[in-house]
Amino acid sequence: LDPGLAFGTGSHPTTRLCMEWLEQHAVNAATVLDYGCGSGILALVAKKLGAEHVIGVDIDPQALESARFNSERNACEDIEYHLPEAFVRSYPESQTFAIVVANILAGPLQLMAPMLAGRVAPGGSLVLSGVLDRQAQDVIAAYAPYLELSVWAEHEGWVALAGRAPTV
Repeated sequence: LDPGLAFGTGSHPTTRLCMEWLEQHAVNAATVLDYGCGSGILALVAKKLGAEHVIGVDIDPQALESARFNSERNACEDIEYHLPEAFVRSYPESQTFAIVVANILAGPLQLMAPMLAGRVAPGGSLVLSGVLDRQAQDVIAAYAPYLELSVWAEHEGWVALAGRAPTV
């Protein structure tokens, strides 16, 4: 995997936590949204684990270029990558995903709570990382109006938060 100028080689604790979550849960045949995809590593892991439809979104065009390169290099050319504006045009807000994963930072994750939680299908999973253990409760509180998150795992002072959307 070549990260280029993007984040995500698999060595950072937050990336590893998200990969471990994907490996331990039913990803097969799922629709997966990797928001803040960076190098595309989490999208690639989801696809290699059998996800049916995978989309990566990032604000950085260079990250998307790196993600596309890595997808081609790993025979996963059918992963879609978009800038946020193009993603919203292609997938209206009503379009939801069985799994939404976002490995960003606590501040942006809190700001994006309504949008990210809204993209999780009923009964689907939301996995967040890029969060220091001391920031976890603030992120959990930001998502409380939408779904219940909890600390799924911790590694080297970083946490992965996970939760399920209500089944309506």
